[in-house]
Amino acid sequence: MAVIGIVGGGVVGLCAGIALVEAGHSVTIIDDDRLGQAASWGNAGHIATEQVEPLASPATIRALPGRLFSRGGPLAFPPGAIGRWLPFGLRLMAAARPARFHAGCAAMAPLMAQALPAWRDLVARIGTPDLLREEGHLVAWHDAHAAAAGRAAWQAAQTGTARVARATYEDVARLSALCGQPVAGAVRFAGTAQIADLDALRQALRHAFVARGGRLHAERAQVAIAHGRADIPGLGADTVLVCAGVRAAPILQGLGHAVPMIAERGYHIRADARAWPADLPPVVFEQRAMIVTRYRDSVQAASFVELGDPDAPADPRKWERLERHVAELGLPMAGPFRRWMGCRPTLPDYLPAIGRSARAANLFYAFGHQHLGLTLAPATAHLITALIDETAPAVSLAPFDLSRFG
Repeated sequence: MAVIGIVGGGVVGLCAGIALVEAGHSVTIIDDDRLGQAASWGNAGHIATEQVEPLASPATIRALPGRLFSRGGPLAFPPGAIGRWLPFGLRLMAAARPARFHAGCAAMAPLMAQALPAWRDLVARIGTPDLLREEGHLVAWHDAHAAAAGRAAWQAAQTGTARVARATYEDVARLSALCGQPVAGAVRFAGTAQIADLDALRQALRHAFVARGGRLHAERAQVAIAHGRADIPGLGADTVLVCAGVRAAPILQGLGHAVPMIAERGYHIRADARAWPADLPPVVFEQRAMIVTRYRDSVQAASFVELGDPDAPADPRKWERLERHVAELGLPMAGPFRRWMGCRPTLPDYLPAIGRSARAANLFYAFGHQHLGLTLAPATAHLITALIDETAPAVSLAPFDLSRFG
C-alpha cells in the first residue's frame, strides 16, 4: 500500500482518488476549490464520446477566421494575453498538420472507447446510477445550407463508439416548437451521455472518496523534488499525483517539465429549468457554437473558447452574447441568469497529459483534458491507477506523455 497525495480535487482528481483507495492505497486529495468553481463543475455535462478527432486539426485551422469572436463566433484572443496565445497557437498549428492529426486520432480512439463504460462502472460502484443519462444528444441548425454541410461533416467524421444519424421528424418538430421557429435540420447521436447534475456529482464523488477512507484537505498544495523523489511538504506521501487542471502547468514547470498549456476559458449562463423539457438531451446549436443542457434544477447555455490568462477578469460580453443567443433562438430560458466562467486545461495538440514524470519516479500526472475532462475522468482514473500499481494500462499512454513537448 502506498501513501498517495493527489493535487487537485476536480472530477479527474476525485475519480483517481476513488480508484486508488479502492486499489488499497492511502490517499489524500489536496484542493483549495472550496466552492466548486472549477471547470469540472461548470461544463456542459456532456459525455462527449463522439469527439475522437483532436481539435488541433486542419479543419480547425481552416475554420478559424470565421469563428472569431469579432465575427460573431466563439473563439476569442484577448489582446492583453498575446504572450500566452501566440506561442500556444504556433504549437497548435504544428500539431494540426495531417500526420500529427491522424496520430492524435489513433491515440484518442481507444481512450474514448473506455469513457462511457468507465462512467457506467463508476456510478454503479458509488450507488448513483441516476446521475448518468444515456439519451445521446442533438445537433441542430436553423439554416438549410448549414444543416446539409453540418450533417455531412459529422457523418464523415471519426466518432468512435458514438453513432450519428439524421434526426427523426419528431425530434425536428420538437426542437422547432422549443425555439418557436423552424429548425432546418438536425442529427441525433447515440452512444453519448450526460451527467444529470454536476453539483450532485461533485458531492457524490467526494462522499464516495471519504466513505472509502480517503481524506480531503482544503488548501493549495506545493510539490517539491529532492534527491530524485517528489514530495508534498507536510504530507509525507510515497507517491504524488498531479491532477490540478490549469494549475498543473506551473507545478510541473517548476519541477522541470515543459508544459505549454493555456487556459481555454468557457462561459455559461443558467436559469430555472421549469420551462425546459426534463427529458430533452443536450442540444448543440452549431451555428452559434452553443450547447444547452437541462440539469435537474436548471437549464444551462454554454459556449466560447477564450485563450488567455486563468486569473484575468471575466469578459461580460461573453455572457451578454449567450443571453442574446437564447433570446434570438426563442428558447424558454428566462432570467435572472446565473453566470459562470471557468478554465479548461488545454495543451496545443489537444491530447491529455497522463503519465509518470521523468524527473521523479514517484511523480505522476493526469491533466490537460481540455473539453474532455468530464468525459474521460473515470477512464483516466483506471489508467493512472494501473500506472501507479505497475500493471498494464488498458491503452498505450505513450502519446500522452509530457516528453512529447521536450
